[in-house]
Amino acid sequence: MSKIFFYLSLLLFTAVFFKNSAMAQTSGIFEGRSDVGNIKPKGTATYNAATQQYNLTASGANIWGTVDAFNFLWRKIKGDFILRANVQFMPHKGADPHRKLGVMVRSSLNAGSKYVDVAAHGNKIAALQYRLADNDSTKQIESKITDADVIQLERRGNVYTMSVAKKGEPFTDDTFTTTEIGDDVYVGIFLCAHNAKAVEKAVFSNVRIIVPAKPDFKPYTDYIGSNIEILDLATNRSRIIYQYDKSIQAPNWTRDGKRLLYNKDDLLYTYDLATNTPTLLNTGDVKRNNNDHVMSFDGKRLAISSFGVKGGPDNGKSVGYVLPLTGGQPKRITTTAPSYIHSWSPDGKSIVFMSTRDNNSDIYRVSSEGGLETRLTTDPAYDDGCEFTPDGKYIYFNSTRSGHMQIWRMKPDGSEQTQFTHSEFNDWFPHISPDGKFIVYISFLQTEVKPDEHPFYKHVYLQRIPVNGGKPEVIAYLYGGQGTINTPSFSPDSKNVAFVSNTDLLFPIFPIEHQQKK
Repeated sequence: MSKIFFYLSLLLFTAVFFKNSAMAQTSGIFEGRSDVGNIKPKGTATYNAATQQYNLTASGANIWGTVDAFNFLWRKIKGDFILRANVQFMPHKGADPHRKLGVMVRSSLNAGSKYVDVAAHGNKIAALQYRLADNDSTKQIESKITDADVIQLERRGNVYTMSVAKKGEPFTDDTFTTTEIGDDVYVGIFLCAHNAKAVEKAVFSNVRIIVPAKPDFKPYTDYIGSNIEILDLATNRSRIIYQYDKSIQAPNWTRDGKRLLYNKDDLLYTYDLATNTPTLLNTGDVKRNNNDHVMSFDGKRLAISSFGVKGGPDNGKSVGYVLPLTGGQPKRITTTAPSYIHSWSPDGKSIVFMSTRDNNSDIYRVSSEGGLETRLTTDPAYDDGCEFTPDGKYIYFNSTRSGHMQIWRMKPDGSEQTQFTHSEFNDWFPHISPDGKFIVYISFLQTEVKPDEHPFYKHVYLQRIPVNGGKPEVIAYLYGGQGTINTPSFSPDSKNVAFVSNTDLLFPIFPIEHQQKK
């Protein structure tokens, strides 16, 4: 290779790299920004990589009638998608009450293009707006929810669903069906001043374009991508910190707050939060590790659940082990398969787990050294997801004994079993904050799953409730499920929660060198 050709190639590579890096800094997961229609002054869009927020400015007369004028941050995609964001107008005097911001799917960037959007208005209404023929008039379906600041637009086939909520509340949905928008579309976030001479500002947080699993995917055989996210409980802002194009599950925090532990491809990994580096954890000859793994309260030991060798003495079913947190050869502690480890007692002497025996799934306790197992629940309902409180006074768990999955609690000896949540959802995996004040758990929709199931790739909520009871609060709106928060997920200071969300990673948020290789 000649030196001239080498240097030309290097210059070309450098130009492309910095162009792509610059686009990532200004557009995040999006690939373009457009002023749709007659816009003066031009709109702007900036992306804050640290907070993963988008800041838009826009003029524009309206998104309505037969032509539109607004600022649009977009990317091209095909097929099904879920587009979601937390939205906020920047307040100022004299703002038009009909200014709009939201999420949109659009056939083209022409002013009269066909489109569907979910728009939050300055006067606090939220609506599903659509134009089904170029240059035709706009129609809308107004939501019953007012002052919504969490909005979502989903397309499954020809069905479009508007989901809106006030932060902390579950979604309310409205749908309609059309074939007119087309498959190859522009999807993104928008802002419109509703005044051609004015300029509005808005902030979009927790912005996600989710490509869901195919309708015919085979559970536990077909996988889509995974995001490890960290949710700031004070702001409800979530940051994606790591991505993998298959399945990552159940991140839990080390007691020093420096690392996360998760399972991937039947192995366990630690993730260094300072260096963004994953490291394989040595589990000796115990492989096929699943997503039920938990650290002792003193941060020195790890209890894991692992499927046995197919055809072996446990017939490939899960059993429990204990090993040092630094890694090593595990010691088996449960006698009967299947057994799924869930929590240590605060003094480190006991471990509670779920085991299915004689077709009944119940909570058991065993010494952390192994030995005699004590059955704590005997109800014929499905019991699972057991976890000690930091003071050791209670064990919280989830059970179907009320008719659908809810959170219950009991004393460590199994006495005083009492229902704790009474919700419209199927509630799973209660995790108690290290300061003992709150419980976070995952909620599945009863319309999507059976009470005794917690599958992959569903619409789910993370909810928080005071440990002494009260009204639950939605803290995250997700596409996830199995593996999202199967294990304790709080940071040691109780200020953050780590979890997994899912999407087919067609457009990752990080450059490829920051992703885990296959």
